[in-house]
Amino acid sequence: MRYSDFWELMDDVFGSSYARTLATDQVLGVLADRTAVQALADGVEPRTVWRALCDAMEVPEHRRWGSDQPRSGRRR
Repeated sequence: MRYSDFWELMDDVFGSSYARTLATDQVLGVLADRTAVQALADGVEPRTVWRALCDAMEVPEHRRWGSDQPRSGRRR
């Protein structure tokens, strides 16, 4: 997953305004008590951050890859 995919999914699943707040404010224990933004900045793979965030926010599996899944060309 590329960084652009991560942010596209954030906007799609959580909404563009809430996605930014969630990424900067939600501390995730599984990411060593970092936010998504901090973990990405520290080099954690976007896919790992995405999964951790989805787990923490209890996003159902069928919603984790966005509303228009499956997208051709999307790396999973």
